Amino acid sequence: MGPVELPAWLQPRYRKNAYLFIYYLIQFCGHSWIFTNMTVRFFSFGKDSVVDTFYAIGLVMRLCQSVSLLELLHIYVGIESDHLLPRLLQLTERIIILFVVITSQEEVQEKYVVCVLFIFWNLLDMVRYTYSMLSVIGISYAVLTWLSQTLWMPIYPLCVLAEGSRTHVSSINEGSLFTGLALLWT
Repeated sequence: MGPVELPAWLQPRYRKNAYLFIYYLIQFCGHSWIFTNMTVRFFSFGKDSVVDTFYAIGLVMRLCQSVSLLELLHIYVGIESDHLLPRLLQLTERIIILFVVITSQEEVQEKYVVCVLFIFWNLLDMVRYTYSMLSVIGISYAVLTWLSQTLWMPIYPLCVLAEGSRTHVSSINEGSLFTGLALLWT
């Protein structure tokens, strides 16, 4: 009786792709849950839902952004072939905005800009993780590829405007603990 052959998806050359597929799937599920929750809440409660967006989905948002730090490890180890510096800058910016500015200041959590940022971030991540997940298994859709390559162009400047306008200005006006950080970014 010879050695038992592993299924194809468990063989060493496929483990990396299986891991990345599962990672992208988990991230896609998290971000799509946030986006769907925000959309349903908005259509159910109207403008009132915008004010308590952070209270409704903040925990899942923090979890998804924390897990996304694994991408730096993926790039460093060589599991993903992406540039480290741009991804590091994007993740650092999001972590600082989410954990330092929004999570730590209750007065900022109720601002409309938090809802806008979460919509932009989750829209980008849903498209990016869907594209990456399907690319790992060799599936390519022209529309999804186009969205993945171009959607960030209008949304990144809008995110920067949103981050710079209300979040940091309110931090400065209210004399918060992070005034120095806010001054650096405005």
